Amino acid sequence: VQLQACGGGSVQPGGSLRLSCAISRSIRGINSRAWYRQAPGKERELVAIMTGGGITNYADSVKGRFSISRDISANTLYLQMNSLRPEDTAVYYCNVKTVYSRDFWGQGTLVTVSS
Repeated sequence: VQLQACGGGSVQPGGSLRLSCAISRSIRGINSRAWYRQAPGKERELVAIMTGGGITNYADSVKGRFSISRDISANTLYLQMNSLRPEDTAVYYCNVKTVYSRDFWGQGTLVTVSS
């Protein structure tokens, strides 16, 4: 398994969760790390992305609430999600892209926001 995501769960509106994605050190030439999500009946969408240079960008719907970060020593990608809303309910996937045009996906972790 080259990307292993975890940290999903059920939370009430307004709550927080932190997703983690362990990235295999066998993946070379990473030039972006990202989180996507797919809600039931919807297409997969980009949530947050971090370039190789550390520049981050977010979907408008999560700006100011979500934060993408990484631990270089642990080779782990994180997504801190605060002020969660029911519309954030989805399966969240981590993704890395390489300079060799390879695309790697984690297995997905379910986040459910409900009262």
